[in-house]
Amino acid sequence: MKSLMTGVIIIFLLSGAIAGTEKYSGEENKFLPQVASLKELNYDTYDLLILCPSQFYDVLLPFKDHKEQHGINTIVVKLDEVYGGKYFSAYGRDDAEKIKYFIKKAYDEWHIKYVLLVGGRKPGMKEEWWLPVRYSYLDDKSNWEKKYLTDLYFADIYDGNGNFSSWDTNGNGVFGEWKGNKAEDAPIDLVPDVYVGRWPARSGFEVEIMVAKTIEYENTAYGKDWFKKFVCIAGDTYPEVLNPQWKGYEGEEGTERAIEWMSEFEAIKLWTSLGTFTGPDDVIDAISDGCGFVFFDGHGSPMSWATHAPNSTEWVDGLNVWQMRLLKNDGMYPICVVGGCHNSQFNISVFNLLKIYEGFDKWIEYIWKGETAPACWSWWMTRKIDGGSIATLGYSGLGYTKEDKNFEGEATEWLDTHFFWEYGMNGTDILGEVWGKVIAGYLKTYPINWNTPAGSNSAVDVKTVQEWILIGDPSLKIGGYEK
Repeated sequence: MKSLMTGVIIIFLLSGAIAGTEKYSGEENKFLPQVASLKELNYDTYDLLILCPSQFYDVLLPFKDHKEQHGINTIVVKLDEVYGGKYFSAYGRDDAEKIKYFIKKAYDEWHIKYVLLVGGRKPGMKEEWWLPVRYSYLDDKSNWEKKYLTDLYFADIYDGNGNFSSWDTNGNGVFGEWKGNKAEDAPIDLVPDVYVGRWPARSGFEVEIMVAKTIEYENTAYGKDWFKKFVCIAGDTYPEVLNPQWKGYEGEEGTERAIEWMSEFEAIKLWTSLGTFTGPDDVIDAISDGCGFVFFDGHGSPMSWATHAPNSTEWVDGLNVWQMRLLKNDGMYPICVVGGCHNSQFNISVFNLLKIYEGFDKWIEYIWKGETAPACWSWWMTRKIDGGSIATLGYSGLGYTKEDKNFEGEATEWLDTHFFWEYGMNGTDILGEVWGKVIAGYLKTYPINWNTPAGSNSAVDVKTVQEWILIGDPSLKIGGYEK
């Protein structure tokens, strides 16, 4: 009798669960019933979701095993399984939206916390991707770029009302649109619901590099002397000689603030004002000696980083993609925060050098904007063999500071420095959580007014958080695991 009643109860519960579900019909709502099928009544839970093309799947399996050995329950899902509905019914207007809906379902059903997107631009003349990207079409009125890459799109799953956050309020297929007297796609919540990082790998070989480096870092970094070093590289970002309002050495002031928040670390100041930073050799030597963190605070491009000597228009070069091969910090990989424009613009390609057929002016623009390297500065730094960083945080578009905002908020300087506050003062030691909490803190500090024109300070604030890219494993244990 007891077993019979148990069977009746199970049948009743299953029938109720199935009856209380429905197929997708339009945009999902967090509080409405979800997709129905027995295979989707899935009671597994995971911490880390890894999304990748099928070509990278096998390379990632040792990484999955490593994560699970450290208590991070991990699932690797191929893109064709996303699009084919293996786990959840596929939904979305394009591949990027299908991925975002999949992340939403994984968040709801599997309770994931971290998402690692594995895949960057494919080789070739045409912009094609191993794993889709999303561009935000916010016009900052700079006449430099009308769109820029944003991985925050994949992290901001729900809006403030618990609905799916499409980033396309007007439904025209243009995402994050802000070009008129107020934002066309508004409001957008922007606060990460999951912590997202990307390895913008162009081949399986690059995935292998990151798998090996991350396993090595998490297994060996703990307790090492080199980890307690903090290298700061800066100068006079905005020389007063160009504008009387630009008083002080802005980059050095920013790194000094970070140093104060990282009091348990040995600070190594490469500053132009001290004469300890005179060129790339100083940077290469300091990083090659090993450090847990490195902070570049100045000006960037997709291929280089530099700053100014004190109150001078003279440029002091820090590091470019071709010089990274000289870094000799094998096994001593820092987390790198780079303040500057476009260092994480991971859509560039060496094939742009061949696009003379697009016209001479456009071809020169590729060269002038630094869009002709094999990969962007941040990815080249991160995927370097036997050296470089373990992860890099930087900007996919133009970076902004208090000088750009007429001293009404700090923009990128706030994000960059508060990364070190979140780790050094608040004790957050998982990389993606630092990224997400700093973004949430920024949005509380600078609430967005969506009714202001494109180019306004609020628009700049939105772009600032959207373009801050985490190139690295979001579940990375900073400083490694204790044995």
